[in-house]
Amino acid sequence: MEDEYTRLVWRMNSTRVVINNHSCEHATVIEIISLNRHGILLDVVQVLTDLNLNITKAYVSSDGDWLMDVFDVTDCDGNKIRDERVLKYIQKTLETDICFLKSMKCSVELKPITDHTSIELTGTDRPGFLSEISAILTDLKCNVVSAEFWTHNARAAAVIHITDQSTGYAIEDPKRLSQIKGLLSNVLKNENDLRTPNITVSSSSDSIQTQRRLHQMMFEDRDFEKHDGVKGDSTITRSHACMLDCNDRDYAVVTLRSKDRPYLLFDTLCSLTDMEYMVFHGTLITGGMEAYQEYYIRHVDGLPIGSEAERERVILCLEAAIKRRSTEGVELEVCTKDRFGLLSDVTRIFRENGLCIRRAEISTKCGKAKDTFLVTDVLGKPLEQKIVDLVRVQIGQTTIKVKDHVLGLSPKKPQESARSFLFGNFLKGRGAYKVF
Repeated sequence: MEDEYTRLVWRMNSTRVVINNHSCEHATVIEIISLNRHGILLDVVQVLTDLNLNITKAYVSSDGDWLMDVFDVTDCDGNKIRDERVLKYIQKTLETDICFLKSMKCSVELKPITDHTSIELTGTDRPGFLSEISAILTDLKCNVVSAEFWTHNARAAAVIHITDQSTGYAIEDPKRLSQIKGLLSNVLKNENDLRTPNITVSSSSDSIQTQRRLHQMMFEDRDFEKHDGVKGDSTITRSHACMLDCNDRDYAVVTLRSKDRPYLLFDTLCSLTDMEYMVFHGTLITGGMEAYQEYYIRHVDGLPIGSEAERERVILCLEAAIKRRSTEGVELEVCTKDRFGLLSDVTRIFRENGLCIRRAEISTKCGKAKDTFLVTDVLGKPLEQKIVDLVRVQIGQTTIKVKDHVLGLSPKKPQESARSFLFGNFLKGRGAYKVF
C-alpha cells in the first residue's frame, strides 16, 4: 500500500524540466522542479555527468517537499548543447521520473546480469597493484571487458567486469568464483595494513553506476583517514574549505574552493550523500579554472552537525571526494584491437618502467580496446619524457598516445568572479578557509 501511495503521489506531482538555450550566452540552462527526497540531487547530476557534460553553474533549493535545481551546462568543448538527441534524452530521462524509479527499486526484483562477472575490491595501494590483479585474471582465463581503478591516500579500489575466455559469458561456477576470490585475496593481503582488504566476486550486479560505486567503496574503506607512515601527495592542487553554522535554521554551511575539473559537483554530492547529509540550498560557480561551492546541509534525521569531530570528518570526506579524481600526472591512452591478456601486458610494461597507475578506465567494444591510465612515478612525481618515450616504443607508437592531463575543462568559460549565497566572498577575502 505504501508503494502504491508513493506511485500515486509521484504521478500527481511529476517532474518538470525546462531546457533553455537562449537565456545564457555561454551555456545551456536546465531547470528542474521535482518532489524532494534524499539523494535525488545526486541522481539528477549523475544523468548530466553520464553524458560527459560540464556543469559550470548550479543553484539548488529544496527547503521543503519540493526541489528546484538550475544548471548551466556545456559539452566537453565548452559549447552549448545543440544536439537535439541529447536535449531530448535529458528531458525524457528526467521527466519520466528516473529518480522515482530508483526510489522504488527496493520493491522490484532485480534481474541478474549474466553477460559478465563483477569483481569489487579495496586494499592498500602499491606500485604494480593493477598489474598483479590483471596478471592473475589472465592466468585464470578471465577476460577483462571493462574496469575502473582509483587510488587515494594509499588506498586502492577497483570495479572489474570479466568474462570467461572460452565462452565470452559470465562465470557462474561457484568453485571457480571461489578460486578467483581466493587468489585475488592473496594479492590484497598486507601484513602492515591495519584495515582488512575487501573483495566480492559475483555473477550478478545492481544498477549502481561504476564511479558512484567507487565513491561508496572508498568511503567504506575510510580512505579519508590519515595514518602514520602515509605521506600526503604534494602534487595535488591545494583546496580550501570551511564550515560555519546557520543557527536560524540549524544548517551547517560548507564552503569549498578548489581547482575546477569535470565531475566536481558529482564527486562532492557523492560524499555528502554517503555521509547521509541533505543539501537544502547550494551553489556552484566556476570561472578562471577555479570552482566555488557552498552547501547548506543537515543530517537526514533532521539534526544539525553537533560536534567538532563531526565537522572535521565532513571536511576530510569532502577533501577525499575531490582528490580521488585528481588530474595530476600524465594521461596515457591505449587504443588498439582487443585481445586476451592485453591489460596484463600493458600494466606489466608500466610496472617494469617504474610507472605508478593512479587511476585507470578500461573499456572494450566491438573488438576494440580503449584504456586510459593516469600515471606518475613511484614517488608521485611527474614522469620524465624519456620514460614516456620508452613506454610508447615498447607498447607501440601508434597504439598509445599521451593526452593532456587536464581533460574536458571548457576553454570558453567566462572569466567572472564567483558569488556566494552568503559567506563565499567574505571568507575568500579574509582567507578564512581551512587548507586540506
